[in-house]
Amino acid sequence: MFSGIGTPGIILLVILALLLFGPNKLPELGRAVGRTFREFKEGAREIIGDNEPVKKSEAPVPTAPQTVAADIPQDKRLPE
Repeated sequence: MFSGIGTPGIILLVILALLLFGPNKLPELGRAVGRTFREFKEGAREIIGDNEPVKKSEAPVPTAPQTVAADIPQDKRLPE
């Protein structure tokens, strides 16, 4: 996941985060990000889980009786 950043990049990001937010705000910020990801995953699971049972529980739609091609008059004129 972080293959393009590397170790020096991660260290730089941590130092930058400490400077911007301070050591007291980082745990709070981490918890908020974790909560957000958790809610997103739960919502995604609900959406994915809701679609499958709906498809299984739907009754097959009855099709209209098929008509024979000879019963339907066809226009044999060429387009102008």
